[in-house]
Amino acid sequence: MYHLATLFPSVRGIRLPLTRDQLFLLMAAINQLFIGIDIYLAHSITGGIKPNEWIPIIFGVVAGFLLLVAGIIALRNRPFATVLANLVFISSIVIGVLGAYFHLNRTLLLNTSLSGAETVSSLIWAPPVIGPMFFILISILGISAAWVESPADSGTLKLLGNRTIQMPYSKTRAYFFIVAIFILATLMSSVLDHARFSFESPSVWLPVAAGLFGMTTCLFLGIVEKPTSADVTVHTVAMLWLIAVGVIGFILHTESSLTPSGAIIVERFLRGSPLLAPLLFANVGLMGLLVLLDPTEER
Repeated sequence: MYHLATLFPSVRGIRLPLTRDQLFLLMAAINQLFIGIDIYLAHSITGGIKPNEWIPIIFGVVAGFLLLVAGIIALRNRPFATVLANLVFISSIVIGVLGAYFHLNRTLLLNTSLSGAETVSSLIWAPPVIGPMFFILISILGISAAWVESPADSGTLKLLGNRTIQMPYSKTRAYFFIVAIFILATLMSSVLDHARFSFESPSVWLPVAAGLFGMTTCLFLGIVEKPTSADVTVHTVAMLWLIAVGVIGFILHTESSLTPSGAIIVERFLRGSPLLAPLLFANVGLMGLLVLLDPTEER
C-alpha cells in the first residue's frame, strides 16, 4: 500500500527522482559509512586501534562506497548492480557475525569469575555485542531493497534469469518488521549506554519512550494488512518523534563533550558521550517514514 497517499491523496501525482527501494539502498550505503566511522571512534578510546579492529572500520567505508557505485550502475544495468550489492551485504553479515562473536567472547571472559550485580555491571561496560549487529541489520534491509517486487505489494520478488520467489509478506510489511528490529537494537544500545550513568538525567528516558512507541507502531503496521489513515498518522508521529529525539540527543551529547568555555577537545569527544549514537534514533525514524512511500519500483 502507498501509505503516504492515504494521508495525502495528492502525493500520488508526485514522482520522486528515486524509488523507495533506491532510497533504502542509499540509506544502506550511508549507514555502512557511518558504522565504519562510529567503530573508529569507539575503538580509539583505548588509545590505539589493533590490526584486527581496523577490519570493520575499513570494510564499512569500502562497503558504503561500493554500494554508492552499485546505485550508479543500477541506472544502466540493474541485474549486475543487484549482484554487486548482495555480495557487499553478504560480506557485511559475515563481518557483523564475527564482530558480535568477538565482543560476546570478550564479555564472557570478563564474567567468568563474577556473579550477581557484578555480572550486570560487566555487561554494561563490556564491548557492546549489539554494535556489530548493525552490520547484519543493514544488510537484511539492503538485500530486501535490492530485489524488485513485481507487482508492488505482491510479495513476489524478481530474481536473476526471470526467476521469481514468493515471500510470505509484501515488501512494505517486511520493511515495517525490519525497521521495528532496527528500533529495538537502537533502544537496547541506548539503554546499555545510559545504564553506565544509572539513568541519572530524566532526559535519558525520552529515547526509551520514543523507541518503544516507534517499535510498536512498526510492528502493528507490519501485522495489519490494510491499516487505516489513523494508524498511519500515529506511526508518522512516532517516527517524527524518533527523529526529534535523535537530533536533541546529538545536541546534548555534543554539549556534554565541550569544555565549560565551549572549547572543542578531541579527547573529550572520544571518551565522553558517544557523538553519533543519538543519530541512530533519527536514522530509524527516517527509515520508518520511507516505508510510507510509493512501493512501485517498475514504471
